[in-house]
Amino acid sequence: MQIGSQVEFVARFLGRTLRYTYEFVELVAGERLVMRTSQGPFPMETTYTWATTSDDSTLMTLHNRGEPAGFSKLMTPIMKPAMRRAKRKDLAKLKAILEPQP
Repeated sequence: MQIGSQVEFVARFLGRTLRYTYEFVELVAGERLVMRTSQGPFPMETTYTWATTSDDSTLMTLHNRGEPAGFSKLMTPIMKPAMRRAKRKDLAKLKAILEPQP
């Protein structure tokens, strides 16, 4: 992984399959990753940050930012809550993988 690396994503969102490619635009090992795409229903930037907490756990934050256009812009009031739900679901799945229960 390095600046300029690309990763392809396939996601289901609002009943549709979306395919898009993210490019890594910022990478600080163990601290921050910023990815950007200009494809899909609207350009998107995703930022992950990691910080060690006082109890030797890691706190990860995830922030998505996008600028819808055309039909997607009209759907913004529906898309925002749907994106929040999808993000929560994905993060819960990730947590279950990283922290399996006995």
